[in-house]
Amino acid sequence: MRREGTGRSALVTGASAGIGRAFADELAARGFDLILVARRRERLEAAANEIREREHVHVDVLPADLSVPGAPAAVVDEVRARGLAVQVLVNSAGYGVTGTYERRDWSVHRDFLQVMVTAPCELTHLLLPGMLERGWGRIIQIGSVAGQMPAPAGHTLYGASKAFMVRFAEALHAEHNGDGVHTTAVCPGFTYSEFHDVTGTRAQVSRMPGWMWMDAPTVARQGLDAVSRGQAVLINGRANRALVWLTRVLPQGLVRRAVSRSGRRYRRMD
Repeated sequence: MRREGTGRSALVTGASAGIGRAFADELAARGFDLILVARRRERLEAAANEIREREHVHVDVLPADLSVPGAPAAVVDEVRARGLAVQVLVNSAGYGVTGTYERRDWSVHRDFLQVMVTAPCELTHLLLPGMLERGWGRIIQIGSVAGQMPAPAGHTLYGASKAFMVRFAEALHAEHNGDGVHTTAVCPGFTYSEFHDVTGTRAQVSRMPGWMWMDAPTVARQGLDAVSRGQAVLINGRANRALVWLTRVLPQGLVRRAVSRSGRRYRRMD
C-alpha cells in the first residue's frame, strides 16, 4: 500500500531531539524520505541510522547552526547540490533564553531571533517556490501556546517569536492553501523534551500538573494530520485549547495578572 510520503522528501530543523525528532519519526513512518538539520552531527547521525533501520527510508544529514545568518541559504544550496527536492518543511529548531531582557547581552537575543524567526522565514522563502511549481507542499511552523496568550516575565522574546510564527503561518495559509501548499502553525503547550533541561527550568516546570503535559510524538502526529487537512492553526490538546479560550474571553487585566503569577513559578528570572 502506497504511503503518503512515498517519493517525497521532508526537511526538518531541530531534528536531533524533542519535537523536531518526533516529526522526523512520524514523517518517516508515513513514507517520507528525510533531510535532518540540527547543530549536533553525532545525534543527527544516530537518529538517521535508527530511522533508516526502522522505516527503510532515505535519510540525509545536514549539520547546521541556524544562528549563523548564512546557514539557511547554505542548507538549501546543499539540498539542491544533492539533487533533492523538498515537499515538506518543518521549522522546529528552537530554544528559550531565561532571565529578564536586559540581563542578557544583545548577541544572545540576536542569535535567538535568527534561529526562531529569521531562519524559518528564510527557509520557507527559499523552498516555497518549488512547492508551488510542483503544486504540492506542506509547511509546518512550530508555534506555541505561549504565542497565543499574554506573556509572563522571563523568556522575554519567546512568546513574541511564537506569536510571529503563528501570524506568519496564517498569512501563508491564506495566500497558498488553494495552490496545493498547506501551511500550519502547530502550537503545543508543555511538552516532554529537552527544552526545559537546556534552559535550566526542569525543577520549576516539574511542579506543573500532569494534565498540562503532552508527549512529542502526539504533537507531531496531530501536527501532520492538521497540515494534511489544510488547517491554518492547531493548538495541541484540549487543556491547552481551553486555556487559550479562557485568556481570550476573560478580562485582559485579570488574565495578565494570573499569567504573571503562574509564570514566575516555572521561569528563571536570573
